Amino acid sequence: MRAAAGLSASALVAGLFLADRLTKALVLRHLRPVESVALAPFFHLTYVENTGAAFGMGPRRNGLFIAVAAALLAGLLYLRRRWPKDNAWLQYGALLVVAGALGNLYDRVAYGFVVDFLDFRVWPVFNLADSCVTVGACVLAWGLHKEDKKA
Repeated sequence: MRAAAGLSASALVAGLFLADRLTKALVLRHLRPVESVALAPFFHLTYVENTGAAFGMGPRRNGLFIAVAAALLAGLLYLRRRWPKDNAWLQYGALLVVAGALGNLYDRVAYGFVVDFLDFRVWPVFNLADSCVTVGACVLAWGLHKEDKKA
């Protein structure tokens, strides 16, 4: 049973990472930096080379972001092994954060920036990996809340 759970966890992370890579590869192939294509009045594909932190915020310190992301990934993977296996909120929240962090870490190492392209016109441009990190962090917070209620 544990091997199957490990395989499904790996498959989830790999699937999200590959979806992130595929969408970014399409953007890199078909759009020029800062080019924007309207798909709907409220949604554009806008190619941004993000050298800052999440959602384009923060200073341009790529080396620092790489080191922090790698340390956080290692810490999160360590904690995930220690968290209760029956708390799916913690387990899957961690996996979402790991998948997203790996996607953006890959970009920083390979290109020196993160490829962002999802543009809803009312929020900074972002990508699938950012979504995984954000949703995963919310799921993790809920899982931690559930653990606190048990104690």
